Amino acid sequence: MIDNQRRKLVIGALLAPLAASVHFKALAADKTTQEHHMSDMGPDMDKVPWMGDEQIAMLIYPGMTVMDLIGPHCMFGSLMGATIHIVAKSLDPVTSDAGLTIIPTATFDTCPRDLTVLFTPGGTDGTLAAASDPETLAFMADRGSRAKYVTSVCSGSLILGAAGLLKGYKATSHWSCREALAGFEAIPTEARVVRDRNRITGAGVTAGLDFGLAMVAELRDQTYAECTQLMSEYDPDPPFNAGSMKTAPPKVKAAMIQMAVDFTKKAEALASAAKG
Repeated sequence: MIDNQRRKLVIGALLAPLAASVHFKALAADKTTQEHHMSDMGPDMDKVPWMGDEQIAMLIYPGMTVMDLIGPHCMFGSLMGATIHIVAKSLDPVTSDAGLTIIPTATFDTCPRDLTVLFTPGGTDGTLAAASDPETLAFMADRGSRAKYVTSVCSGSLILGAAGLLKGYKATSHWSCREALAGFEAIPTEARVVRDRNRITGAGVTAGLDFGLAMVAELRDQTYAECTQLMSEYDPDPPFNAGSMKTAPPKVKAAMIQMAVDFTKKAEALASAAKG
């Protein structure tokens, strides 16, 4: 019970930056008011491309890691004029691996055909199931064939790979399954955010915040992204320096590699099956 409450508090904290987007969207509803406010923001701020009309589809599925979704969603939520579709097979509630339930806003059938951004979060067993599901892969392949940007965070890149969307592209993932991407004819690349043409992928879980800011800058500009970062007060200063394989103590790395070994093997098997 305590763990679930803590998870909900974390999610609530991550959603706090969306208060800014509510204010922005209220301004956007009145063009005159919007122009007045933007001109008052300071030198050159009226030159920032504040408004857009992006269509962003974010896949959800049972067993996903919810922070993979929420981190990018908080950043996408700052984009004035953008429409975010939370997409699943049906409109039934979808429960994450941590027990948090999300309500979809669109289905595979009702999601717009032509998207600015197609995105998928990762997870563990839930991700492997989604990456083996014909309906999910058909949806991703179809929308991905036309989307301006094809994106993922964490092991969500396994879904992109299984849908045939990473062939010949550099991509990253969670460290536990990054090398498995080679089985989908992708080029595994160790970095927080990797861009190869219109494929943009983020590493594990918290990299979704970096990915989201990079996407805001891509869709608008650096100043807009910096405003989003400041409103989010995204200024990481973790209490420990164990957030990557480069910095974690040996005993921590050994324990986590052992804990993830089954998932790593399953991810590699999924990718190997794609070759055949």
